[in-house]
Amino acid sequence: MLKDKYPFYLANEPQQPNADLEVKNKYSGETATRVALADAAVIDEAIECSVKATVPMRRLPAYKRAEILHHCVRRFQERYDELAYSLCIEAGKPIRDARGEVTRLIDTFRIAAEEAVRIGGEYMPLDISARADGYESIWKRVPVGPCSFISPFNFPLNLAAHKVAPAIAVGCPFVLKPASYTPIGALLIAEILAETDLPKGAFSVLPVRREGADLFTSDSRLKHLSFTGSQDVGWQLKAKAGKMKVVLELGGNAGCIVDQGTDLEYAADRITLGAFYQSGQSCISVQRVYVHESLYDDLLPMLVERADNLKAGDPTKEDTTLGPIISEGDAIRLEEWTAEAVEHGAKLLCGGERVGVFFDATWLENVDPKDKVSCKEVFGPIATIKPFSDYQQAIAEVNDSDYGLQTGIFTKNMDHAWYAWNELEVGGVVINDIPSFRVDSMPYGGVKDSGIGREGVRFAMEDMTEIRLMVIKR
Repeated sequence: MLKDKYPFYLANEPQQPNADLEVKNKYSGETATRVALADAAVIDEAIECSVKATVPMRRLPAYKRAEILHHCVRRFQERYDELAYSLCIEAGKPIRDARGEVTRLIDTFRIAAEEAVRIGGEYMPLDISARADGYESIWKRVPVGPCSFISPFNFPLNLAAHKVAPAIAVGCPFVLKPASYTPIGALLIAEILAETDLPKGAFSVLPVRREGADLFTSDSRLKHLSFTGSQDVGWQLKAKAGKMKVVLELGGNAGCIVDQGTDLEYAADRITLGAFYQSGQSCISVQRVYVHESLYDDLLPMLVERADNLKAGDPTKEDTTLGPIISEGDAIRLEEWTAEAVEHGAKLLCGGERVGVFFDATWLENVDPKDKVSCKEVFGPIATIKPFSDYQQAIAEVNDSDYGLQTGIFTKNMDHAWYAWNELEVGGVVINDIPSFRVDSMPYGGVKDSGIGREGVRFAMEDMTEIRLMVIKR
């Protein structure tokens, strides 16, 4: 069960000045709990405390940082069921998916603990010409200082973890703003961090309404901004970030190609998962599917049948696959986008119906590429499908997008696999699986409107550090 109310965390300490943020049970619509909201004065204090923690965090030994992260791993394991239940309630995430996210949370902190003691540098000879004879150098990575993190609603635990764990691993203090829809996950992480002996001011986790969050992106005391969310917000924040290093993990309309020779049962199962996992509310959800014409008539009914058999309902039930959309407004948007596509000539193969905050698993055929369900990020259980005859043309159609996050390619042809990897304008190409596949250690991020920089623990750590060089004259 959730508590009646939750504090925010200011400079490692819980504070409950109010309970102004109402957190809804996304399935029932009822108030699940209430959370303390931070105001501008609290955010300012949190940033100042992070500045004061910069030197103590930088001097924290690597083994100590690793111990703190391992403590979190143990506590997440002990509170596994509680963490999963919180996801069901605040995010409407089906319980099986919620358990998967808690497992990934644990993985992310465990990887960070391992990487904390592996931050290295390099010896570099400089005698490349006579003028540098007798000179050599070494360099190391040092933490950038106070970091600003803004995490989204769809993975309240693990996407916060992808910012928090690398920061601790390298020794950066931080302030974190979780999504107002789903603040509980980040606050539970903060509750466990507060059990450790991190230097005072090392972390603050502050739920705040979007209109009150300006200091997270405009305060010059902050040295690094990591934002995960919508492209419109992300690029606006980058414009305000001044001298900060910025990492943006934004949206996508991920493509998936099914080439000749593919095992259709396997592809149908994986594509169904990729398109409708947590009701499509993932930036790498399968959205555009291109199927070789020789396979199209066989694969299409398999996908439709699987979509029709997905059960929607209470996310705490073991047999639920489709949970609620995060808000009724977003569900209405999905309904409108589907109607627009049909009006423009698309064929509705299944789904398309909304009941309150629920939206059916939906397949659309013959969609105009300019329709929103194709060219925008749907962030819901809607996918489009079309046949192709020319593989290179299919690659070109995947590239014909403002986004470039990940693409899935089902193929037995290694030439086609290499061609995709070389030609696709995306951050990641997944061969023989869906674009929704992610392991938390791998470099993850996009190009074009999908963002800049990379997450994945080691790669986030690189962005949270700078190279410091020492030159030696013998």
